[in-house]
Amino acid sequence: MKTGAAIGQPRRRTWRWILGTALAGILLYFSLRGVEWRRVWQIIAGARWGFLAAGCAITCCSFFTRSLRWRILLNAEESLGVATVFRATMAGYLGNAFLPARAGELVRTVVISSGSSLTKTYVLTTALCERLMDAITLVLWSSLILLGVSPKPRWMEDVSRTTAVVAAAGALAIALLPHTGGLIQHLLQRFPLPAALRARLLALVDQVLLGVRAFHHVRRFLSFAALTGAIWILDAFAIMVGAYGLGLHISFTVAMLLLTGMGLGSALPSTPGYVGIYQFVAVTVLVPFGIGRDAALAYILTAQALSYVVILILGVPGLYTLRRTAGLPALRKMED
Repeated sequence: MKTGAAIGQPRRRTWRWILGTALAGILLYFSLRGVEWRRVWQIIAGARWGFLAAGCAITCCSFFTRSLRWRILLNAEESLGVATVFRATMAGYLGNAFLPARAGELVRTVVISSGSSLTKTYVLTTALCERLMDAITLVLWSSLILLGVSPKPRWMEDVSRTTAVVAAAGALAIALLPHTGGLIQHLLQRFPLPAALRARLLALVDQVLLGVRAFHHVRRFLSFAALTGAIWILDAFAIMVGAYGLGLHISFTVAMLLLTGMGLGSALPSTPGYVGIYQFVAVTVLVPFGIGRDAALAYILTAQALSYVVILILGVPGLYTLRRTAGLPALRKMED
């Protein structure tokens, strides 16, 4: 017999799909109205593919740097190879591109845990903490960029304020949570729980706190922060080079603004691949800086298509590893 939680899972997934699809439809309507599609295809057809290939190469470097950054957290408990973490990272991005509700975080968790002694709880905690630190960085970047940019999209200021609250709460949790282990264990010992359940909860809490504690090491944290800065710079240059391949000139500041816009937009409910959200972000961010709506859409459509190609090529080996180690059943279990 299915429990109430098990029954509620499909309902939540259905509502996420409905909300994400509805939002994508609304944003696509506002993004695509008045677009001259003939002009969009002309821009894409006239692309200089050498520059687009260079942009893809920079994106690959960014993905590789992201895997190095995550490896810093994982290696707090076990020494993992660069290739192993890179395969898991790209499998996760592949999952996020084609699966709802950021299921890629579960994919990369299973890839790592199935090939190491690390628990799924520890690996998932480091993955989520990494995303949380990205959100904190995003808030800082967006605040700095929005201060020095005019005109600035109003929606970005509104979403940035909301994200700032979440990021601040997350930063506080990362800072304080590892120091509450004794209190949490004491409370669990006091609750009238079955012995087996209490033991499982204590083990779960221990692994979560261990994952968060990976940041509580100065050298590790500074390395993580340095690689985060490198990732953002690489992503900005990828935008600039890719846009140049389409005959568009995007400054470093505007590229950073577009990155922060896509980052803030990705926090909204969405369909896989952020269809609708990224189109809306590109139009609202680039048009005020002299790039036409047709050109902005040509750029974001090309960028998304090429990113899918890169993620597919680099992510398939990780999925093969997942299948080979019988991780798919474990993934379905984690999703439930």
